[in-house]
Amino acid sequence: FIDLDNFKAVNDTLGHDMGDQLLAQVAARLVASVREADTVARFGGDEFVVMLEALAPDIQDAATQAETVAEKLLASLNQPFELDGGQHYSTPSIGITLFGDERLSVDELLKRADLAMYQAKAAGRNTQRFFDPDMQAAVNARSNLEADLRQGLARGELLVHYQPVVDHQARLLGAEALVRWRHPQRGMISPAEFIPLAEQTGLILPLGQYVLQTACEQLQRWSQQSATAHLSISVNVSARQFRQSGFVAEVLQALRSHQADPRKLKLELTESLLLGDIEDTIARMEQLKGEGVGFALDDFGTGYSSLSYLKRLPLDQVKIDQGFVRDVLTDPNDAAIVRTILALAHSLDLQVVAEGVETAGQLTFLRLHGCEAFQGYLFGRPEPIDKFAADLLAPPASAPAGGAAP
Repeated sequence: FIDLDNFKAVNDTLGHDMGDQLLAQVAARLVASVREADTVARFGGDEFVVMLEALAPDIQDAATQAETVAEKLLASLNQPFELDGGQHYSTPSIGITLFGDERLSVDELLKRADLAMYQAKAAGRNTQRFFDPDMQAAVNARSNLEADLRQGLARGELLVHYQPVVDHQARLLGAEALVRWRHPQRGMISPAEFIPLAEQTGLILPLGQYVLQTACEQLQRWSQQSATAHLSISVNVSARQFRQSGFVAEVLQALRSHQADPRKLKLELTESLLLGDIEDTIARMEQLKGEGVGFALDDFGTGYSSLSYLKRLPLDQVKIDQGFVRDVLTDPNDAAIVRTILALAHSLDLQVVAEGVETAGQLTFLRLHGCEAFQGYLFGRPEPIDKFAADLLAPPASAPAGGAAP
């Protein structure tokens, strides 16, 4: 439900003809800002209604989509209007309500959206509000987190931690670079909380660039010492990041600027990439592969991999998702999936890393079925580089059950 702020002043100062022109221009902008399947109506006076169709089935996802459209409408209506040869500014207040399985009358829905619109007016106008206070709180929290993340990137609050990857004799092969966020007030914020937000807002691009640069810098440092020169680093790459036109050049520039060995860098891709342009994906991978960069398919078995695609991709490695490893000793289905992944990978001449290895029993099962590389708490948690290096260069402690040394 959209109401123009201070519309009466336009009629009073410029006349009703100019008011009508403003309403016509507002209507045109509203129509241009939504999809063809959505509905835009003038409800009366300076009030408009927009109905969005086919939002996500999950209510929080639907709220996020509705908020995104509302922000788009706000941005569009905040641009100046041409009235009588001059520029005029008019802002909207927007109220939002969601409906799905709950059976509500049209009048009740309009009333809820209208009440939310008045909350937007009370909040200072030129903004949006949800009818549901809990939903509004969730939207506010997400908005605040996004602002904090932008500032956190600028202030250097994002950190790269490293988790060891070891072979079947517990010898260190390298590490996975994992981003962490130390918030000045909230402390450490879970990646599960801020990575999806970074994806949605585009902040994953500067964040991904920072992790890549940090990893290349670390590879160069490791190359200076014989004890660490053989180590590799894996870096996660989001689909959005990979699809950027300059991605290949960005990776090669990061390697060159830090004089890092491309053969020691591995990029971890998720199966969601395979849902896009597969030919473009292969072409980009082959460009980097030609320079020595390796590729791993992360969280293998959880997505939509087609075997015909899998054999065409220039991969070096697949990583068994920790969800399968966790219950490999108690769930026959997970055990069967892990055995199948190992057999498939070996037939395609791919290395395998099992993620989330926490117990000696899991390790024994994986070794028994031919897995030769492991990552998980049994061998080490993600740690800052100084702690990782201290553990790495320390004399070996007594090995945990199963023969794994940190």
